[in-house]
Amino acid sequence: MARVGSGAALFPSVLKKTYDLVLGWAAHKNAAFFLFFLAFAEASFFPIPPDLMLIAMGLALPKKSFRWAGICLVGSVLGGLLGYGLGYFFMAAVGDRILEFYHLMDKYEQVRQLYRQYEAWAVAAGGFTPLPYKLFTITAGAFRIDLFVFVVASIISRGMRFYLVAGAIYFFGPKVRYFLENYFNLFTILFTILLIGGYILLKWLF
Repeated sequence: MARVGSGAALFPSVLKKTYDLVLGWAAHKNAAFFLFFLAFAEASFFPIPPDLMLIAMGLALPKKSFRWAGICLVGSVLGGLLGYGLGYFFMAAVGDRILEFYHLMDKYEQVRQLYRQYEAWAVAAGGFTPLPYKLFTITAGAFRIDLFVFVVASIISRGMRFYLVAGAIYFFGPKVRYFLENYFNLFTILFTILLIGGYILLKWLF
């Protein structure tokens, strides 16, 4: 869960300080606001995923885990709309710069193919897996993905991701922390492979 994106290797000291700062926000009296801002920013331009802060806040107050997940979801979807807008209206001026900053331009054409082949499923994959969500939100706007489809796929995928974390913390408490911090990304990748595999199977059958 500590993965912070493709640009991390270039700015280790800056990202480490940012990472520590984000975890520090979890104990702040305005933690809910910071969580919302983090989820919003990460969906369009910021490197640190909100899951880190969600885990810290959930472990501190497990009974509020679902509330924190809801805040993450709203912030992330709204931030995704910002990313969509950047790709739709300002891809050359802003979107390309963000993707270049995180060394994601090589993934640009790959995502284009995913959108052509899987449509909303590509958005869902980007929202649920460890892949940088900003890559999918910005390119969704650049490739003119249907806005309604984009929003629905974002709500479903980001909701599944955040509420899965919240549910694990709510029901299992601190015992689940090791799994969330070390194996959650692997779980999301396997789940997405099964999801897309099911989609391909249904398309082939019908």
